Amino acid sequence: MIFNSLVFFVFLGVFMPLYFGLKGKARLWLCLIASYFFYGWWDWRFLSLILTSTLIDYFVGLQLRQTDKEKNRKRLLVLSMVVNLGFLAFFKYFNFFIGSFQEMLSGFGLSSSVHTLKIILPVGISFYTFQSMSYTIDVYKRKILVEPDFIRFATFISFFPQLVAGPIVRASEFLPQFQKDRKFEWDRFTAGTGQVIWGFFKKVAIADSLAPFVDQCFANPGSFGSLHLIIGVIFYSFQIYCDFSGYSDIAIGLARVMGFDFPDNFKTPYFSRNFSEFWARWHISLSSWLRDYLYIPLGGNRSGSFGSFFFIGIGLVVSVILTKWFWLIPAYLVGIVAVILLMRHSEAARKKTFTYMNNMTTMLLGGLWHGASWAFVFWGFLHGLYLIGQRVFGPVWGKFLDKLKAPNFLQNAIAIVIVYFLTCLAWIYFRAADFEVASQMIGRIASLEQFHPAFIVNAFQVAKGFLVILILVSIEVMDLRFQWYKQVQAIPAFRIMSFAFLIWMIAFFGTFGSNAFIYFQF
Repeated sequence: MIFNSLVFFVFLGVFMPLYFGLKGKARLWLCLIASYFFYGWWDWRFLSLILTSTLIDYFVGLQLRQTDKEKNRKRLLVLSMVVNLGFLAFFKYFNFFIGSFQEMLSGFGLSSSVHTLKIILPVGISFYTFQSMSYTIDVYKRKILVEPDFIRFATFISFFPQLVAGPIVRASEFLPQFQKDRKFEWDRFTAGTGQVIWGFFKKVAIADSLAPFVDQCFANPGSFGSLHLIIGVIFYSFQIYCDFSGYSDIAIGLARVMGFDFPDNFKTPYFSRNFSEFWARWHISLSSWLRDYLYIPLGGNRSGSFGSFFFIGIGLVVSVILTKWFWLIPAYLVGIVAVILLMRHSEAARKKTFTYMNNMTTMLLGGLWHGASWAFVFWGFLHGLYLIGQRVFGPVWGKFLDKLKAPNFLQNAIAIVIVYFLTCLAWIYFRAADFEVASQMIGRIASLEQFHPAFIVNAFQVAKGFLVILILVSIEVMDLRFQWYKQVQAIPAFRIMSFAFLIWMIAFFGTFGSNAFIYFQF
């Protein structure tokens, strides 16, 4: 079931009155049954998957509470990790690993008869798996208390507003909110409804309006001029932002109406001045999860060697698989030698090198989390390079700007443009069907052939796209400068006017085809 469908509005119209009409255990049962119904509407067979994961982590949590022996606690944690990551690996990555293995063998001139399976990817498995794993890890580390109530725990895992596309809400943030019944509050209702409407505006009026133009660009880049493709990349950057942040806004808004507070998942990421700031603003629940449960355990900026070994291993695999990019293998080997020499130079150099590798490892796995494709891994690789480049060249760039004595607003503007440009470059690999399409897209843009408005196809779509983007950016700038959202919520007249304006914009610009959210595939 998707938010922008008629059946969801019917579902919500039945659920909400029942929710506020019930109390205590009955309300929890309603939330759990409704969440399973919401998820099962897509494919009821995968309810067994989420239920199995929930049961395993619930009982692992209970066992962790009953034992203090570190050896037994580690075994329980490993059990949870194996089950959760096993489900994720099989349903999301089995065919990918098999295909990559076959390509690697062919790179050595060997052949194999390993066959792939027709595996359906369960919607939202990456999200609820990470949410469930965070609970087990935090219980193991004694950061949170065990949840003894199964219904409460199962509702936390399967809560329908954020079940299939996030945000990934930690147990420490969400489970305590189940301790008492949430009464209907008018202020929460209006604030939550406003965020839901804002989310629908992003999804229906912006993301879905930009989608047809983006699809034609990436379907056949060779058919269009460079200016047309540049616009397509810009449109995609806003399509994926509005599609995903729109879903998060709807989920957070629905939870707020029901009495729950979820953290923000996006904070105007395209106004970031560096890539650390970008990842503190983009998909915050995932980037913070990767930081706390991957980057820091690898060693973070304190060193650590596991991330280095993983980085070396995945680099070797990619080099072998992509044999047609013949320069990758010698370049990779030269890079490894350079890293070894750098680590031997001094302790400070060694620490920096490990930090860079931990950064890269985290971003590579973050890319792989998004999808079973080397293009997603390469997208993560680019963002890893950006973060490393920021650490290496950031101080030099700052000194250069200081010598120019450029005003702060100009420095910020230049930094925002650079970060946005490099982000768009990475988005090409994220969106393209494969490396060939991405390379064709970049080559066509770099050639500057037909770089003229006369070669733009579907000028009406372009005009509409830039208009809705302008509206979005104007509203976000007003919110950054004047706290527009708080002003609207504080003054009833402004609230009504803003709701009416957004609804009118949805009706006027919206594309009503019940298009699924992009992140459903992840």
